[in-house]
Amino acid sequence: MKLYGYYRSSTSYRLRIALELKGLEYENCPVNLLKAEQKGEAYSSRNPFASVPMLEADGRDRAQSMAMLEWLDEAYPANPLLPADIEQRYTARELAYAIATELHAPLNLPVLKWLKDEYGKSQDEIGVWYRHWLARTLEPLEARLAQLGTGDCLLDAPGLFEVVLLPQCYNARRFAYDIDAHPHIARIEAACLALPAFERAHPDNQKDNPETAS
Repeated sequence: MKLYGYYRSSTSYRLRIALELKGLEYENCPVNLLKAEQKGEAYSSRNPFASVPMLEADGRDRAQSMAMLEWLDEAYPANPLLPADIEQRYTARELAYAIATELHAPLNLPVLKWLKDEYGKSQDEIGVWYRHWLARTLEPLEARLAQLGTGDCLLDAPGLFEVVLLPQCYNARRFAYDIDAHPHIARIEAACLALPAFERAHPDNQKDNPETAS
């Protein structure tokens, strides 16, 4: 199994966490988004979306992180990301998809690059954009978690929601968003970061991170 991704890509980070939680062996194959390697013929001919991550598994190249997460749970049912109970599964999906559908699109690299290159926005202005859209989703997400009365994770063990949440927390902190203003989210983030699977998947521990690679 090979995972093609970029160390700081939130969607690549999702797949790394999921693979680690499931205890699946995989080869991490870096794709440098800053050099637009995902748009090259060698890569885009395999993944027409020209995006990361791409998972090479069971004789097929798989794209789109949320579809891959669900496929992993079906293909490798041990250490499930989704619980058996239908209502708990719904809750996990509700919260995970709030992040995946409402935040990823306006905050991903092509959009930020478009704001800079086509509209001449400064990095400070892009930061304002980023934090605005974060708040639009993370504030109601925090309110929903308060309604649910969660502890250190949504359910008994980290799963789909935490897999999607943690990369967004990482990006939020990069853009100076105050995650600690949302105590339920911050508590879940801290609990997950203390687990070995999340530590191994963290961007700081990836071989293509130029700041930490030896």
